This record gives sequence, C-alpha cells and structure tokens, in this order.
Amino acid sequence: MQRTFSLIVLFLVVTLLSFAAAWQVQIAWGAEGTATKKEVKMDSPKKVVKSEEQWKKELTPEQYRILRQAGTERAFTGALNDVYDPGLYRCGACGAPLFRSDTKYDHGTGWPSFTAPIAEGAIEYRDDNTYGMERIEVRCAACGSHLGHVFDDGPAPGGKHYCINSASMKFDKAAAVPAGPAKATFAAGCFWGVEFKLSQVPGVLSTRVGYTGGTTKDPSYEEVCTDETGHAEAVEVTYDPAKVSYEELLDTFFALHDPTQVDRQGPDVGAQYRSAVFYHSAAQELAASTAIKKLNASGKFRRPIATQVAPAGEFYPAEEYHQKYYQKRGKQGCGL
Repeated sequence: MQRTFSLIVLFLVVTLLSFAAAWQVQIAWGAEGTATKKEVKMDSPKKVVKSEEQWKKELTPEQYRILRQAGTERAFTGALNDVYDPGLYRCGACGAPLFRSDTKYDHGTGWPSFTAPIAEGAIEYRDDNTYGMERIEVRCAACGSHLGHVFDDGPAPGGKHYCINSASMKFDKAAAVPAGPAKATFAAGCFWGVEFKLSQVPGVLSTRVGYTGGTTKDPSYEEVCTDETGHAEAVEVTYDPAKVSYEELLDTFFALHDPTQVDRQGPDVGAQYRSAVFYHSAAQELAASTAIKKLNASGKFRRPIATQVAPAGEFYPAEEYHQKYYQKRGKQGCGL
C-alpha cells in the first residue's frame, strides 16, 4: 500500500513539473511560435580585442568613460550633435563604420540621432535596466564599446531612434571630387570579362587586372587558384571623376555580375571569385555601403547582397597574358 502511494506521489510530481515547463514555454513563445519578448542580441565574437589598459592608453579619459564604462555625455555638448555634412560615422574606439550621414536627423534631444545603422551587423544590442529604466543599449559589434541607446520614437517609416554619444564616434567627412584621375577597385568573378566591361564605360581611362585582398605577397595566378592566398581576382580602374562618377561605376559593377553569390560567380567557385568593392577613401566606402543598402531594399534580388566592402590594400598586377585578355583575342567578353 505504501509503495502504491509513493508511486502516485511520484506521478503527480512529474505531471506538475511537466505542466510547469509547458507553461513557461507558453509564456516565452506566442501561439505561432514567435518570441513575445523583444529579442536582444548579445555579444558576438569581437573583431577587435584589447585589454582595458590598452583602451585607456588609446582613448581620452572622456572617451574611455563613455565608450568603455557606458557613460553619457551631457546633452547639447557633443562635438557631432550639429554636424550634418556628408560622410561616415565610425566607432570612436576601433574605427568600425557605424552610421551613414544620410540617416542622421535632429531629434531635439541634444545627442546625435540616426534612423538606422550602416548595416545590422555593425551594432549589437543589450538590455539596460540601470537607473530604474528599461532601455536597449547599442554597442559597436566590432569591439563592444558603448555607443548609446535605441528607442522606438524615431521618424517613419522605420520608427527607430538611435541616440548616440558624440564621444562614441569619429566622423569621416566625404572628400570633394578629386581634380585629377581617381582609382576604383572591384572584384566580380573571373577578371577577364569584368575588365572588358569596365573598360567600355565612358570616362574610364585605363584598367588592369590583378590580385588583392589577401595575405600572400606578389602571388602568381596558379597560387591564387589554390584559394589559399585570400586574394580575389580584381580589376583596378583609373577614371576621370569629371566624366564618370564613382556611383556610376558602382552601378556598372553591380549590373555585370550576380552580387548575391558567395565565393563564386557562375561555374567559377572559390573565394578568389568573390564579389567585393575595395574602397580607396571614406567617400567610396560610404557610396558602396549606400548602394548595397538600396539594392537590398529594392527587391531586385531574391537573396541579400553578399558583396564584401573592404579597404583597398596592395594590388598585385596579374601576369601580362591576363591583361586586356578579350581585347587581345578580339572577343566581346564572357557572359557573366
């Protein structure tokens, strides 16, 4: 009899525990399986990792207080509050791009305000329950430094208000159009056809194919083909900004290949065939990121743009037989 009673008690305990677990799941998830609590993105692996002692040496005391200790500057005192020049706002600690100038607006709160980050991956979010308030803190995803907070009282259509400390950022003002020839570097798969099509753009003065974006010094074509050098097959373009703008070159670049493919173009597979823009200035970086955001919003592609945007590094010209490959053979280029 006692054993039977014990079994009944055990059964009731298990049933109650199962019911409690199911009730917790029901609270945490809606009927359609979506989270009812606002999702907060926590720390992801940092690209920039330094000790706090290193940060103290590199930042001013005010920057350190705000960026690394989540402080706040007094309203209407920040150096960037009333800046509306074209350019790019970067993390004041590590220099990672955060906001474009065309998303900045005057919210009237006394801190720089933006409607959206340059890319969702540029920012990470945290619950902030300090000072008896429930807020969402925003941090630089590259180094984890404090930027400010995001609120839902921004302008339409997004309704977001990124309220950011001036001391958390540094501003790269867009450079004026250069008076002489300028350079642009693109990667869009096999460089033979890419070079041919870019060379046909009015205002392009010269082109050359080569390798860039990797770690191997002065690689050969055979080395790049192993997909172990990190380099991409790329085209360096010299153009006249008075006759063709960088934005127009970007339009041609995105039109001549499929920028949604990752580490390939058509039958050519490997990171050396990746889609990439290697920028030579903050203005080019801003133009490239803006073009990508517009393309993603346009609905033109079913998949998101995979084009890498990276600073231009050493450009290693390819072997002579690769230069002007299709012109030498009287061809019009390949179908990309």
